[in-house]
Amino acid sequence: MNGFVRTATGDVSPGDLGRTDYHEHLFQVSPLLPGDDLDDETASAAEAGHLRRSGFDTMVDATPLGLGRRPSAIARISRETGLIVVLTTGVHRREHYAADDPLLAASESELAAAFTADLLDGAVEEDSSRAPQIRAGVLKVGLGYWRIDELAGRAISAIGEAHRITGAPVMVHLEFGTAAFEVLDRLADAGVAASSTVLAHMDRNPDPGLHAELAATGAYLGYDGPARHREWPDSTLLDCLVRTAGSGGGDRILLGGDVARRSRYRAYGGIPGLAYLGERFVPRLRAIGGDDLVDAVLRANPARWLTWRPAG
Repeated sequence: MNGFVRTATGDVSPGDLGRTDYHEHLFQVSPLLPGDDLDDETASAAEAGHLRRSGFDTMVDATPLGLGRRPSAIARISRETGLIVVLTTGVHRREHYAADDPLLAASESELAAAFTADLLDGAVEEDSSRAPQIRAGVLKVGLGYWRIDELAGRAISAIGEAHRITGAPVMVHLEFGTAAFEVLDRLADAGVAASSTVLAHMDRNPDPGLHAELAATGAYLGYDGPARHREWPDSTLLDCLVRTAGSGGGDRILLGGDVARRSRYRAYGGIPGLAYLGERFVPRLRAIGGDDLVDAVLRANPARWLTWRPAG
């Protein structure tokens, strides 16, 4: 596979990623999640170790700008645990930021410059210092429920500019899987192909027919709802995943946990923890979907999505 993957500890070959969890958070602070901050390096390192021992070699830390991201700490955790970590730049949906956060007022050109610098020059720490040897590898934008608001529109245009310069992959946070086709159209207008994009949280709307249609566009589908039993049992997600794969989407599915809460991390005193995905969900997927599907979802598909292919 041509190209490379940009990780917190340097660029690697896509084939070196191994089994990849496409969506987690080692650090995150958001006004939407009071009391659930992920802000302790020791605890986050322990949780990363749980994920590593559960069978994963790589994870994407999906925390974008302004939400407690700690690039230097993530690089230290990666070296300590042996878990490869890909950092994220970009912005989340408006509700994750305080009303006076400067990111909300940043222009399209300012956002594009910030994203591109994170990808090429070094990721900005929360204290506004820059870690020049620690660079982001993924661009992200967050949408509301059936909503692409003005902030998201500016971010999409800025992501298009950063993507044209770098070839970095793109993640879109969707609320319950809504506005998927609409955001793919907006990204295409900004110069980002569907084949460079993962639609996170598509399994919050477990509709295998819809998923097959989206996979046919070339977009990747992020399944990251295991253990969210308040919404759906794991059996519903497994059935949707296998049926989508059977309809031709098997090379477009990515798997993650997006646990993202202090109260759900074992190292912070909660449950089920990051290891749930590898210990509980993946064995069930293997039992009903087989080794080839597991290999596609955990190895081949994320490696393809995460690969930078700069223009020219």
